[in-house]
Amino acid sequence: MIIVDAQAPDMPIVFVNDAFLRMTGYSRHEVMGRNCRFLQGPDTDVEAVRALAQATGKGKAASLDVLNYRRDGTPFWNALQISPVRAADGQIVYFIGSQVDVTARKAAEAALEAAAEAQARTAQQALADRTALLHEVDHRVKNNLQLITSLLVLQTRRTLDSATRTALESMLSRVSAIATVHRRLFQSHDLERFDVATFVRDLMGDLSSDREDVDIQLEMERVDIAAAQAAPLALAVNELVDNAFKHGLAPGNAGRLTIGVRRLNGHYVIEVCDDGPGLPDSGEFAPGFGLTITNLLAQQLRATLTFESAQPGLRATLKLPADG
Repeated sequence: MIIVDAQAPDMPIVFVNDAFLRMTGYSRHEVMGRNCRFLQGPDTDVEAVRALAQATGKGKAASLDVLNYRRDGTPFWNALQISPVRAADGQIVYFIGSQVDVTARKAAEAALEAAAEAQARTAQQALADRTALLHEVDHRVKNNLQLITSLLVLQTRRTLDSATRTALESMLSRVSAIATVHRRLFQSHDLERFDVATFVRDLMGDLSSDREDVDIQLEMERVDIAAAQAAPLALAVNELVDNAFKHGLAPGNAGRLTIGVRRLNGHYVIEVCDDGPGLPDSGEFAPGFGLTITNLLAQQLRATLTFESAQPGLRATLKLPADG
């Protein structure tokens, strides 16, 4: 503890106790009559000194941690508290200062901060490694799917039977859709989510070049699903679009195809609507291979798949929970 004269020039020390002398290493005659600034050193925070000066200048109490130096030059952290002492007329006559050596506490705080920073760096590196690994996996899968696509293209060109060629073309479309998914996952910075709207734009960009007679309208909202759902959803959308082209907008039957992606009442909704002939008279489709695949994919996604008349045409709606 120290007491300084608040009315004397430069506020000299007029009292120190033995604990202060033991903490700082100074003798009593070395500190009496001096301003406390002799405890400051090269790394003492200028802002802390300024805050202390402002408090004493305004006659206010203050509490702060400041880096001070012992007589032998050793730095220590000083938890300093100062309080004014007023005379009967209200004038400040003294400031009492108490000091506590909190160097050990500061060292512990610094160690904890360093450990937290190291842990954060480790976590960031682990995330970067995981990202690189998953991107490499997606890249390799994409390349392998492109190889399979090339093989299917060659086989389709060599096939004379029309039914077989149609089946190969359908399989080629499905493989291409999955390849598009992995290309998007490879390019994405988010490992956990998959942008459905961007995928649909890619898919329709690939298909529209073959059907310039069809007016394709995209009504897209940003919808991100879990990356694990990307492939089954992409396949389901591809099947619905393929069905619209085959049955609602068969070659030579110009028309409009509208695809919508939006969020509605806690669900993600994907709609594929054509202005073709619509539902058959029975009101149901024959259970073909494409419809079977789509129903299985809908079950996997915990989604509902419905078909209804769009007057004219057909609207297929795939609705899956947003918390999936």
